[in-house]
Amino acid sequence: MTEIIWQTDELPLMISGDDVAAGTVILAHGAGAPMDSPFMNYFADGLASAGYRVVRFEFPYMAGRRKGGSKRPPDRQPKLLACWQEVIDLFGPAEKLVIGGKSMGGRMASLIADGAAVAGLVCLGYPFYAPGRPEKPRIEQLQVMRTPTLMVQGTRDAMGSQEAVAAYNLPAQIGFHWADDGNHDLSPRKKSGFTEEGNWQSGVAAAADFIAGL
Repeated sequence: MTEIIWQTDELPLMISGDDVAAGTVILAHGAGAPMDSPFMNYFADGLASAGYRVVRFEFPYMAGRRKGGSKRPPDRQPKLLACWQEVIDLFGPAEKLVIGGKSMGGRMASLIADGAAVAGLVCLGYPFYAPGRPEKPRIEQLQVMRTPTLMVQGTRDAMGSQEAVAAYNLPAQIGFHWADDGNHDLSPRKKSGFTEEGNWQSGVAAAADFIAGL
């Protein structure tokens, strides 16, 4: 497995996996952690080991934090979507191009997926609503989603629990893998008997199987 870091304009990129791969997966980070957080590293390395080339990138506000700047808030949605389009243009079109990411990164990918002609969408801990506000879901684009989609979600995620999400009646092309007792990072409580690594491992396996079936 190879890993390369370079930068185009404000956009740092990382690539995991071989050039000759079963498909390309582009993943964006969540609002609060960078592209090389333990969570992102695990999923990128896992999918690369499954035979996929995995591209990660950072939005400009997070790249600024990495350079030693203050803890900047996330860029506004138009900037986030423009970054997504730039990376898709760099690595597409491809025979099997899948986009997605952690929390906010996956949500932004869901907003551009149908218009980007990608093969699939993988969201890792989708932020269905602000913590504790399931009555105000962020699902408008999901209700008309045409792109095959997998949501890897913790059953007790404070931004999208299994109980709350079940009430949304999302389209059939949106599938779920539920991590047992998982929170927004898919991490379970110790008393549950499940482990973080076990949940992450099953999430990687579910994502790899989903991509293989596209």
